[in-house]
Amino acid sequence: MFEAGSLYVAAKEFNKLRGRRQWISAVRHSKDPAVFTVLFEDVAAMAGLFIALVGLLLAEHMQLPWMDGAASIGIGLVLALTAIFLAYETKALLIGEAASEVLRVGVQEIVANADSVRHINELRTMHMGPEDVLLAISLDFHDDLTAGKVEEAIYILEMAIKARFPEITRLFIEVQSKERHDEVAAKEAAQRSAARR
Repeated sequence: MFEAGSLYVAAKEFNKLRGRRQWISAVRHSKDPAVFTVLFEDVAAMAGLFIALVGLLLAEHMQLPWMDGAASIGIGLVLALTAIFLAYETKALLIGEAASEVLRVGVQEIVANADSVRHINELRTMHMGPEDVLLAISLDFHDDLTAGKVEEAIYILEMAIKARFPEITRLFIEVQSKERHDEVAAKEAAQRSAARR
């Protein structure tokens, strides 16, 4: 009864977050593992209790004592599979998962519409938490802009990006020419290739 109550509360909370998405799709897109971890732990617990009930009933009423041991193995498998699934789904968040494609494309659109920007060299995102995204972007501004104009352009871009995507709490803009950026990126790629050999 206690496990069923816990499962009901977890499922209700998860349904609020997932909206119209399927359960697995919602888990894959979720940036807050706390809710779905509790949900799947409760599902595994209920499955384990059901397996234990069936195993004990068969052992007692059908004189099959080995079913008790088989039920224990079944419970172990359920817990192991649940642990593997949760580890797989939360691994990216633990090591730093990139933000969604919608956010990245949206930021690119904002920057592309800025008259002061000549080229987007690189855009990197990382979730620090469910609603806490770090954005680092390298931009090539037009050469005829003064330092003051570049500072103003950066401020306008920062305000526009954070207004549209409030989950971006930390934003770093690097000013670098496309040619220099490509040169540095080529050197870094060559170093990584040499290190792998």
